[in-house]
Amino acid sequence: MTRRGWILLLVLGVVWGLPYLFIKIAVETFSPQGVVFLRCVIAAAILLPIVLGKGQLKQLRGRWTWVIAFALVEITFTWLALNWAEQRISSSFAALLIATVPLVTAILAWRVGIDDRLSGRRLVGLGIGFLGVVALVGLDISGGSLWAVVAMIITVIGYSLGPIIVDRKLSDLPSLAIIACAMTINAVIYAPWAWLSWPATPIPTSAWVSVIVLGSICSALAFIIFFALIAEVGPSRTTLITYINPVVAVGLGVVVLAEPLTIGLAVGLPLVLLGSWMATRKGPTLEAEPHA
Repeated sequence: MTRRGWILLLVLGVVWGLPYLFIKIAVETFSPQGVVFLRCVIAAAILLPIVLGKGQLKQLRGRWTWVIAFALVEITFTWLALNWAEQRISSSFAALLIATVPLVTAILAWRVGIDDRLSGRRLVGLGIGFLGVVALVGLDISGGSLWAVVAMIITVIGYSLGPIIVDRKLSDLPSLAIIACAMTINAVIYAPWAWLSWPATPIPTSAWVSVIVLGSICSALAFIIFFALIAEVGPSRTTLITYINPVVAVGLGVVVLAEPLTIGLAVGLPLVLLGSWMATRKGPTLEAEPHA
């Protein structure tokens, strides 16, 4: 891998480790719907001018059905579920559950025929990753947080299905245009919900900073870096960010938010990362998007 590739990889791994912290802060003031709306509006405002300037929007003509399907699967239900869950569980816990996206992607890619190889190594990896999730949930979750885990399952499935839709139906289209339109579509969808749930009390600076970071850095800038990284090192090596961002997210949760480093996290994190590595090695070359 080139020096530029390593720099892009490390930067993106850090950038996509940030959302869990800022979502946790944002949902203390804004509703989950409001956070999705503001994040999408800010990202669309940055990405759409770039897409329009390159004349890429017209290339989506005749493919809007699948662009909308991607927007619904990748963002609409996924981000709402993640934001709702982070009102009930720690950012560290959420990040580690998101780290299972490569495991689910490997299974789905096998089921839909994108990758027909399910070797012994990959089966062992799936098993190890599953044990990591069991350790995490079994040691850290109380009955009151169980629905948050269900919400995170929705997020994981959405993040796993999104790249498959792109791979099967939209792979010949400019990726930045797809993301920009997905952000715009969701900004429109969530505008009424955000207005109805807008905070009645003064909004603290920390909440505004959080949604601005989520929209500009963790969404718009992150996807620009993401596609630059794919162009530099290819989609397969790009998935290495999966092993960086959960570590960053857990570290930020512990240091910044004073979240406890529980036994579940200590046991589950290495098992999930090891399982993901084994399950995706020589697996599908989907442009997986293990972000928040």
